[in-house]
Amino acid sequence: MKNFAELITKLDQTNKTKDKLEALQHFFETSSSKDKVWAIALFTHRRPKRQVNTRQLREWCMEMAEIPEWLFEESYHTVGDLAETISLLLPLPTSESSYQLSDWINQLIALKEKSDEQKKDFILNAWSELDRMERFVFNKIITGGFRIGVSQNLITQALANFLNREKADIAYALMGNWDPETLTFDQLFDQTEAEKDLSKPYPFFLAHPLEKIPEELGHTEEWQVEWKWDGIRGQLIRRNQETFIWSRGEELVNEKFPELIDLGSSLPDGLVLDGEILAFDEGKPLPFGILQTRIGRKSISKKILKDAPVSLLAYDLLEFEGEDFRDYPLKKRRQILEEVVRKTKHPRLEISSPLLAENWDEYAKIRENSRANLAEGLMLKHKDSPYETGRKRGNWWKWKIDPLTIDGVMIYAQKGHGRRADLYSDYTFAVWEGENLVPFAKAYSGLTDSEMREVDQFVKKNTRERFGPVRTVKAELVFEIAFEGIQASPRHKSGIALRFPRILRWRKDKPKEEANTLQDLKDLLKLYGG
Repeated sequence: MKNFAELITKLDQTNKTKDKLEALQHFFETSSSKDKVWAIALFTHRRPKRQVNTRQLREWCMEMAEIPEWLFEESYHTVGDLAETISLLLPLPTSESSYQLSDWINQLIALKEKSDEQKKDFILNAWSELDRMERFVFNKIITGGFRIGVSQNLITQALANFLNREKADIAYALMGNWDPETLTFDQLFDQTEAEKDLSKPYPFFLAHPLEKIPEELGHTEEWQVEWKWDGIRGQLIRRNQETFIWSRGEELVNEKFPELIDLGSSLPDGLVLDGEILAFDEGKPLPFGILQTRIGRKSISKKILKDAPVSLLAYDLLEFEGEDFRDYPLKKRRQILEEVVRKTKHPRLEISSPLLAENWDEYAKIRENSRANLAEGLMLKHKDSPYETGRKRGNWWKWKIDPLTIDGVMIYAQKGHGRRADLYSDYTFAVWEGENLVPFAKAYSGLTDSEMREVDQFVKKNTRERFGPVRTVKAELVFEIAFEGIQASPRHKSGIALRFPRILRWRKDKPKEEANTLQDLKDLLKLYGG
């Protein structure tokens, strides 16, 4: 465990990519096979199933530290992270442990068959053997949310350096439903092992935001231009008479979309399609809010299937007749995709049709109608481009429309997590309804570090009430809030929910009286809501 705890410490203490890569590579060079596999699993959100709940961890920590509940809660509100709070409150260890990361995880998994008393004994004994950083890692493994400032892209690069392999090969090996309990490090990166997994998706190719005027890309004839659809990015895989639906978040979502499983049975074997899962009916997409009714549900009722039908809007072909087609140019992949869709003739399979215009000015005018077409803008794809891995510049660009904006007054603040645990960095904003302020959105991103510190000082000096970790503050600061979509929501006091709200800028030039109104939001809802 010490080796992994040291890695986490190094990753947490630097923002430099070079230093993080060196720390990761050193860990891979000095750790056992099983520790390497479990480290990769944790960094790619494949933690073991939780066997101890957070209520139990809180109670056992208070007992071992001999502190009252109010002190624990105050500490938690100050620190902002449960795993770190517990690691700080516990008394110093009375012994040392030689167990490795994989040893501790195996023992945590074995708790499934234990009684609550046996679980408690194990946890207390573990805490008494681990130092503060080891405890933090141990607690994080139990509670989940293993976010330590390292992206999957960085893990992939470090493994590519360590194994002297192509980064794309590593990214592909890390995809799919592999099990860290049964797989060795060598097996994880063995291509013959990968071929045994029929469900394995390909790494997604992601577009960069357009960083220049489109005229600099060259002639429009060289580019395939499509709507940037607002749905769930996914791959449909048909292999050996089985169908698998993967989301971009690497979640197997077969049970959520039975219509697409039915679609798969109509497709030829050895086929992988990339596209957008959309609520879709009568030949056109439906608002994203309708699709949201199916997200997060454990079971899909007949009523939901009727009210929120989905289709796969395909825009690329990654595998055909069992052959990896990603290195072929887009225009060839597109030609075969069109033939597949034409022959299939399934009501739940659509194709993202290219938009046609004479020049970039005409495409700019088409882009202005994105919201009317329930799209986020345009996708620009070079017709000779291969299907690459990850986010690459050059061949695929997303030319999004400007976000919708509204000016709101900050009324609540809460401390953040991780590096922001000592700053009030999570805010709630309100708009005017007559003389009252009505909350309409929460946001925590968009400010610079210096602005965040300034807001933090304001909150501390202007707190009016305290509700646990939340502070009611003097209604004075105005911020411009950007968002991608708007919809009616009876669950919210304002009656409105925003999609992807974030802070665009701090309106120091605007007094609170000039912030927007609830009626302004309702007007946007009429224009753009779903």
